[in-house]
Amino acid sequence: MARENSPPATSSGPGLIGNLMRLVGRPNSPDLARLAEALLSERGEASGAALAAELLAAYASRTTEERIEFLLKLANRFGADRARLERAIDRYRADPSTANGVALHAAAEPRRQELIRRLNLAPGGTERLVRMREDVLSAAVVHPELETADADFQHLFASWFNRGFLELKRIDWNTEAAVLERIIRYEAVHEITSWDDLRRRINPEDRRCFAFFHPQLPGEPLIFVEVALAREIPAAIAPLLAAERRPISAQRASVAVFYSISNCQEGLRGVPLGNFLIKQVVDELKRELPGLRTFVTLSPVPGFVGWLRRERAARASTWLTDDDRNTLAAFDEPDWPQDAGKARALRPVLTAALAEYMLRARDSKGRPIDPVARFHLNNGARLERLNWLGDVSAKGLSQEAGFMVNYLYDVAQIERNHEAFAREGRVIAARAVDKALRPAPAPKT
Repeated sequence: MARENSPPATSSGPGLIGNLMRLVGRPNSPDLARLAEALLSERGEASGAALAAELLAAYASRTTEERIEFLLKLANRFGADRARLERAIDRYRADPSTANGVALHAAAEPRRQELIRRLNLAPGGTERLVRMREDVLSAAVVHPELETADADFQHLFASWFNRGFLELKRIDWNTEAAVLERIIRYEAVHEITSWDDLRRRINPEDRRCFAFFHPQLPGEPLIFVEVALAREIPAAIAPLLAAERRPISAQRASVAVFYSISNCQEGLRGVPLGNFLIKQVVDELKRELPGLRTFVTLSPVPGFVGWLRRERAARASTWLTDDDRNTLAAFDEPDWPQDAGKARALRPVLTAALAEYMLRARDSKGRPIDPVARFHLNNGARLERLNWLGDVSAKGLSQEAGFMVNYLYDVAQIERNHEAFAREGRVIAARAVDKALRPAPAPKT
């Protein structure tokens, strides 16, 4: 049996599938739920691996509707064994010993988790399970009851894809073409438009790209980060990506800029790969280039315009004044970035709005609204700077009002900042960002 914190196994047993299939249904059209029950009852490792392979192959051959039907059965029929759990609860109440506590913990585990472990015995099982979770996440939009099954996938993946099993690799022009093609396809922040564009991002002396890989997903990057080496903290993305820019010597750089972080596997959503990646890349760069002193991001704020639109529509906004609303009328005109007068009038209002969005606005769970902010702040970064017209691309204007922000990774402060955010929800920000925030409105009496 594969342990939760052990590398996935890949054993298999030939010649067993025919006999096993006769036990669970028609050989050409096995019932997935019955296959799952049979796999949970199987004790032999080799026969279990063969049955796991058959179940995964059968699942892959099904229509979307049939897959969802099976996933719903996982959610509804493969939870904890209730009778066993109630007996364990009674024993623990009668005698709260360590042994009974362990037994209670085991009884409370959903059967889905053991099923997923056994499916992982099949050759290629890890990758197929990642794809299965993609189906779970997609279907959960319509079937929220699948969230219970998703929690089990995420719980196990957090162990299988922990830092001990991941390999950090530098991506350069000598990397296999298949991996480079995936980097182009998976780039989610700043589109890579061509092979020449990719070369400009990974080949020059002042550029780096690093990715995490897992031994059970060979050739498939899990997450990657693009890095620019610079002499100062950048305020805009266009100069970093310009085709005609002049590279600098890596030895003369004092700043490392993380300007794009892309998750490649939707099935690993929620598994904390990014925090491992940034911290290890910082260590790698410090070893390679001791002259680097500053580690920052140049990050988008993808939820800002949507939030601002909602604030403008809400009559009860606590910080927008009538003058603000009048000024923001120019924001609805598509030519405002090119009109110096409109841009000048909008800048203080939009900057104050962004400060409000980053420092005070919260979602229903009490967290900062912006997902990029949550990621970096939870990693221990400090919100360092708000950059006016940092991204004037169509995407940057439509989602972020042209703003980009810098998050600073100060190695000496990372743990303290993380604790302040994780425990208190406090956003650690530089003084310049705090100054952009308007005074909190007086409470109504």
